[in-house]
Order: sequence, then structure tokens, then C-alpha cells
Amino acid sequence: MQSIILAHEVDFAGWREAARRLALDGVPPEQAHFSVGEPDDLFAQGESEPAALQAGGSFSVSRALIELAQTVIQAREPERFDLLYGLVWRAHRGERRITELVTDPGVQRAIRLAQSVRRDTHKMRAFLRFREVCEEDGTRYVAWFEPDHYIVEANADFFVRRFATMVFSILTPYRSVHWTGAELRFAPGADPAQVPDDDALERYWRAYFAAIFNPARLKISAMTSEMPKKYWRNLPEAAAIPELIRTAASRTETMLETKPMPPDDQTPPRRRVAAPKPVADPIQPGSLAALAEAAAGCRRCALWEPATQVVFGEGPEHARMMMVGEQPGDQEDLAGRPFVGPAGQLLDRAIVEAGIDRREVYVTNAVKHFKFEPRGKRRIHAKPDLTEIAACSGWLVEERRAVRPALLVMLGATAARAVLGRTVTISRERSRPMALPDQFGSNAQGLVTVHPSYLLRLPDEDAKRREYAAFVADLKQARALLEDAVPA
Repeated sequence: MQSIILAHEVDFAGWREAARRLALDGVPPEQAHFSVGEPDDLFAQGESEPAALQAGGSFSVSRALIELAQTVIQAREPERFDLLYGLVWRAHRGERRITELVTDPGVQRAIRLAQSVRRDTHKMRAFLRFREVCEEDGTRYVAWFEPDHYIVEANADFFVRRFATMVFSILTPYRSVHWTGAELRFAPGADPAQVPDDDALERYWRAYFAAIFNPARLKISAMTSEMPKKYWRNLPEAAAIPELIRTAASRTETMLETKPMPPDDQTPPRRRVAAPKPVADPIQPGSLAALAEAAAGCRRCALWEPATQVVFGEGPEHARMMMVGEQPGDQEDLAGRPFVGPAGQLLDRAIVEAGIDRREVYVTNAVKHFKFEPRGKRRIHAKPDLTEIAACSGWLVEERRAVRPALLVMLGATAARAVLGRTVTISRERSRPMALPDQFGSNAQGLVTVHPSYLLRLPDEDAKRREYAAFVADLKQARALLEDAVPA
């Protein structure tokens, strides 16, 4: 039996290196045992860690297994290290796609642990509340949280990004996080007594929660399901919940019985700006030029108002391939043309590598106006909602009627939703040719792939290269489908 002692509860690097050495040394899972700090198997024999490998020894496993292990290692389960090594051993022995064996007991157990960790992460991000503490060198914000798993280290960067300008401490029984505004430090676990009882921020939370509480929409079961009672003692606003529940019925009756009050003569009336009403008139069929001209005055949803201009599709009138994206971005909004920004430039490069003539492709978007959130001088992309996709659907239908492509390439989930009329999971339906409803006598096929902006958001260069190659492969498949298709 080989006993491996890891440095701490989430020592992923130590576990990964030990698992690699054990597998290459041919040590089966039943002959290896992992523990933290001190070996907890009194009968373990042999060295405290496996012998060093010979130079050059290595092997690889799937990224899905690595990502699963990174999550599962945060679980408060003593046997998680042994469980994960068992999966690595099997992957090394030939089961390369082991994470896809969802009926396998070991894989099922790992997936359940990962799901539990992700739920705990969500609770920490949703229910952690800071309290203000005045110190000699300024103000510090302190929060107390009691996670079910060892999730503190993995979530520290999230809170640093969200509260980068605050000096804060997050205290938990297992581990503490301290952010100075420039440096992130970890410390041993703490005691809840180190968190102040009350402050102005807590009173603010209680007042705000009471103000937005709608007694007529009270659903206690839904509230306790989403916000379990174990977190209430750490939430300032939770102190108001029992009273708000108790008085909900009477407050609802009062709301219903109260008549609207006429405005006070001494109070100047507030100017009310009427929201633009969506225009639901049917879009008239026509040529692409006529459709583009009509779309320039589109008021079917509210996105037209902050946007610079409508961005209609462009390309040959009877292109055999149509590519549909999500919506125009910042540069497209300014230029009035689709796919001219960074994502468009990446798409152009991939199209060339796939052997497709860009001049023979019609490109457009499911939504024709740029939806964004202003941040200082920047405009940050915001995902269009179902109402906005539906409002623009008529333009896409008429573009398809005018072009009648033999193949529609759907770039991303929003485009697929607009074309197929249902929710689409990219990972499940990507690269799978599908027959589209024969609306216009074109016998068109569809192919779902990722949006090129997804490739730009990937964090590391290896992932970008791998996913870009997969994207080009999808476009090559699209070219092959088009070559096999019989012209309409």
C-alpha cells in the first residue's frame, strides 16, 4: 500500500502529480491511499509517497476529467482523492472518455460530488454579506460564511473581481481570505465572533429587503428552497423575514383596498415618457435591398433607441450558404455592417482555412440592433432575451425567403434558437447536420456550431487553439454538406 500525504484539502497540484506518478508506476487504485496532513490509515505500509519517475514519463487524460477533478477535489469527502485516482487509472488504461460513462458508479459518484460543490459555490456567491468595520488605516468589510465544502480558495478570485476596490475579509471555519486592495492572502479558519454584530450596512440591507418585498407574491416554499434557513443567520435582511411573512396577508389586503391618491396640487406632476410600443405589423416579403431599407426604421422592440443603427445582413442575393450570428457588436453598430469586429475577423480567418469563399456567403444576425450595457465610455455586450429574439424573427424569416440558402450555419445558441424555435444546447447538437422545415422550397440543411466570440473569451491559449481547430472543422463540414447538396 502506498500512502500519499497531500499538503492541504484542495492540493490539486499535489494530487495530480502523485496520481500521474502512481499510474505510470503501475500502482492500481486499491494499492494507493491519499490523505491530508497526516496518514489516516494506521495499517498503511511502504513509503509516504511513490518513488520518483524516470525522466520523460508522462501521459494525458481528457480535459473533461481534469475539470471534473478540479471541482470534486473541493468536496468535503475524505475518499474523493482515491475516487479520482481510480478514474485517472482507468483513463490511463484505455477508457479515454470515461466521464461520458454516466451510468458507471464511480463516475456517478464523482458527478454528484461536483454538483454538490457547484450548489455550495452558488450559495456562497448569493448569500455572503459584508459588514463594515472601521479600522485605524481605513474601512474593512468582513463577512462570515459556513460552506459545506472546501470552496474558499476556488472562489476567492470571484470576490476579488467583484469587489476589487474594497478591502475585505471572508471568514469561514475552514479558511479565511483577506484582500488588501492589491494582495490576496489566505489564513486559517476563523470564529464567527470575529464578525461585528451590526452596522449601517446591515441596517441598509434590512430596509432595502423590506422595501422590495411584495406580500402578494409570497411563496414560502420557494423562498426556503432557494434561500435555505441555514444561511439566514448570516444574511442581514433575513432578520426581517419572519415579520414580513407574518404580516403578508394583512399587507396584501391593505394594498388591494387602498385607492390611488390624486396628486397633491402643490406637487408638480412628474413628466412621464411613454415607452415606445413594439410594432407587430407583418413584414412584407421583398428583395434583400427592400428588406434592409424597411428594417432601418424597425421599432419592433426597444433596442432601436440606444443603438446607433440597424445592422442588416449582407452577401449575395442567392447565396447557397447563410451564416446566422447572435447580434451586432460595438464595431458593427458603428459601421452598420455585420461581422466586422474581432469576432468577424476571426470568422473570416476560419472561413478561409475551411476552404469557403467568403464572398459567396450571406451573413446576418438573429437580432439586428446592438444590445449593450454602458460602463463608463465602453459599451458592454448584453445577451438579447427571448422577447427581442422573437421581435426580430420576422426579418430573419424574410432574409431566408429572399436568399433561400441550401445550408444555414447557426453560430451560437441564440442563432440556433432563432432558426429552430427552441432552446439549443451547443455541446449536444454541435456538428450534427439537420434537415430544416421546408418553408420556402429550398430543402435547406442546418448545422450548429459555436459563435466566434466564444473563442475570443477562452482564458488560455491551449484552449483557444483547440477550440479554434474544432470551429474550422465545423466549417469544413459545412462546406462538404454544401458540396453534396443538390442546388434548389
